[in-house]
Amino acid sequence: MNFQWLTSSATTLTMVLISGIGIYIALLVLTRLAGLRSFSKMSSFDFATTVAFGSIIASTLLSKNPDLLSAAFGLAVLYGLQYAVSRARHASAAIQNLVDNEPLLLMAGDEVLYDNLRIARVTEDDLRSKLRLAGVTDREQVLAVVFETTGDCSVLAHGDRLDPWLFDRVRDADRLNCLARPDD
Repeated sequence: MNFQWLTSSATTLTMVLISGIGIYIALLVLTRLAGLRSFSKMSSFDFATTVAFGSIIASTLLSKNPDLLSAAFGLAVLYGLQYAVSRARHASAAIQNLVDNEPLLLMAGDEVLYDNLRIARVTEDDLRSKLRLAGVTDREQVLAVVFETTGDCSVLAHGDRLDPWLFDRVRDADRLNCLARPDD
């Protein structure tokens, strides 16, 4: 039986160590320059970039290609793209609409919006799970459930006051009766 897959040479381990230290330093420096938002998942683009960071780091640690300098450059390119897209999102609503998903209302009060569940590809079981995780014990407690741009679900319970600003740009927010204003 061949057990070569269980062993490694001192040279290989040394290269992994050096690559690990090098890519870690590059990641620290680039994150300090770009800011902590680099690892947020505020948009689907942020999430995809974070996954790409992980892929570059793993490839650098465990293979000869990419080499450390190429990997550090690849990280810098991703940070630069993330920064450019972030700036473009702030400058242009069209870019923001292109890059960001639109939040989607899944529940308006105790009413489940089945068409929106289908659009979001969320099952009723998924929705029930999110409600339980949010501590909901009765559907009457629910003010709204929003499928966020990141794929997370926000569960809002009835409270004293609701600021309509929270539902700006949420698809089908007009289904929330509590947002209706007397002049509408």
